[in-house]
Amino acid sequence: MIKITLPDGSVREFAKSTTPMDVAKNISEGFARNVISASFNGITIETVTPLTTDGSLTLYTWNDLEGKKAFWHSTSHVMAQVLEEMYPGIKLTLGPAIANGFYYDVDFEDQKITEADFKKIEDRVLEISRGKHEFKLRPVTKAEALELYKDNVYKTELISNLEDGTITFCDHDTFTDLCRGGHIPNTGLIKAMKVMSVAGAYWRGDEKNKQLTRVYGTSFPKQKDLTEYLLLLEEAKRRDHRKLGKELELFAFSQKVGQGLPLWLPKGAALRDRLEQFLKKAQKKAGYEQVVTPHIGQKELYVTSGHYAKYGADSFQPINTPAEGEEFLLKPMNCPHHCEIYNVRPWSYKDLPKRYAEFGTVYRYEQSGELHGLTRVRGFTQDDAHIFCTPEQLDEEFKKVIDLVLYVFGSLGFENFTAQISLRDKENRDKYIGTDENWEKAENAIINAAADKGLNTVVEYGEAAFYGPKLDFMVKDALGRQWQLGTIQVDYNLPERFELTYKGSDNELHRPVMIHRAPFGSMERFIAILLEHTAGNFPLWLMPEQAIILSLSEKYENYAKKVLDLLENHEIRGLIDNRNETIGKKIRDAEMQKIPFMLIVGEEEEKNGTISIRRHGQEGKGNVTVTIEEFASIVTEEINKTLKVFTV
Repeated sequence: MIKITLPDGSVREFAKSTTPMDVAKNISEGFARNVISASFNGITIETVTPLTTDGSLTLYTWNDLEGKKAFWHSTSHVMAQVLEEMYPGIKLTLGPAIANGFYYDVDFEDQKITEADFKKIEDRVLEISRGKHEFKLRPVTKAEALELYKDNVYKTELISNLEDGTITFCDHDTFTDLCRGGHIPNTGLIKAMKVMSVAGAYWRGDEKNKQLTRVYGTSFPKQKDLTEYLLLLEEAKRRDHRKLGKELELFAFSQKVGQGLPLWLPKGAALRDRLEQFLKKAQKKAGYEQVVTPHIGQKELYVTSGHYAKYGADSFQPINTPAEGEEFLLKPMNCPHHCEIYNVRPWSYKDLPKRYAEFGTVYRYEQSGELHGLTRVRGFTQDDAHIFCTPEQLDEEFKKVIDLVLYVFGSLGFENFTAQISLRDKENRDKYIGTDENWEKAENAIINAAADKGLNTVVEYGEAAFYGPKLDFMVKDALGRQWQLGTIQVDYNLPERFELTYKGSDNELHRPVMIHRAPFGSMERFIAILLEHTAGNFPLWLMPEQAIILSLSEKYENYAKKVLDLLENHEIRGLIDNRNETIGKKIRDAEMQKIPFMLIVGEEEEKNGTISIRRHGQEGKGNVTVTIEEFASIVTEEINKTLKVFTV
């Protein structure tokens, strides 16, 4: 008998060579019908793999990420089978699962795949899938593998780097592929499939190699899931922050300025400033002090911090000055500078905690192919702060930062989130600095604080920063996509590297603990995600313009100016559209700009000292006539509902 430990901690005994599917059926026949993949002791296996030792088993359904990966990887096998049928003589390479689907890289040689072929491929994939062919993994010798793929230079290269005894093939129907495993039980589970696109891709990502054709696809266990996904993609295109940023005149990019370096236009700069002032106000109440540090620093600063060893080779190269041997770097992080601010003078335990905050711009050289609008840039501003405290203060300070992050999310409409406790890799410790003792203290501090705050948490190993563990806030947007927004990190290492000290009550010198935190993360990425989450309909308190005054004709321009003055007295941001256009055209343009309130003024409004309100996105619901004071109350009430009051 063998003992199988399930994710809930329960242990069950089974006969040797029991399969994961047997275990699933032992739990529940209904559950077993939904199981499509499994892992044993952290290693992906097939649902029919015999289990011969004690261990931990996880069973996956379509609702699990690992289940989806197995589903999509399996579909890539079926698509590869179809491609070989439709394009004889092609050479297959690799077909992994990716986010929301899969791809297969193919050398089509003289043949060409076009969009006109997509429907034929999809239909044939589903035809094969209906045969309910089982995916069967089998071991082969290196010689056997090389013989099968003797005419495929790509598979031969892969096999040549593998050890004999570790090579497996996967068979289904009439098709065989070199594969390590991770498949669904049979093709019959694939009920919907779509070829999404084709693109060029160099073999192994090296531009010195031959360019292949990458065929992207996705698949689902139900047709309605595919339909919903395609609708979601269309909505995502409509909400694309690059498109909205251009339409709303928030930011731009210039090839002359350089890739990945955004230019903030007046409306975008005002939006950023409102976000900054919003957080600065809360930070001031929470006891933070604002600091400013340079955009560059001597190379030695980042050697000391460890950033040069971790990022130096892949970042902007050193700046050489006229002085021999003097080198500076563009700032990749703000924390080393803040450590030096702390070091300006000696501190007592009575002075702590010290909380330094800065909207500091940092620079990292991202590869051009990885740049994407505001979400992946080369220069970005972090809402950075670093708290230096005693070990006894750590728990309370960490919880206060959690409160600040929750305040930010609540005021901006991010209500669906999970707190990810990001810890060290269990096996590979080489990529981290610091002692095991300090890491354990830091990790326990985060785990305990998150539990005390009642956060919905998940633990991810290998996701920690190189200097310390993190609490990362994973937010779901309006389309259900997950983003990492906001982070809090505990660091015992930089205080040691920079020899930070404070005098304790025992009159001895001690090391402070350092907390890194950024509720927004980076201003650029946060605004991009907020744009897509809201589709440009920001919370009223944040909108560049909260109201636009539309006069029915030139006769009412003076009254429109009077209304604007009154709005400004109530601190409502507005503007006048006095173009010689029809009121219908003005309304359509205001709708495109997503201005929350359209205030229409004409003869009746001027005579009665009122305005006629039309709300953005509420076509056909009719206008409401109110006084300026009543409108100001409407705006104030709506802002108060969304803009929370931060309490410490």
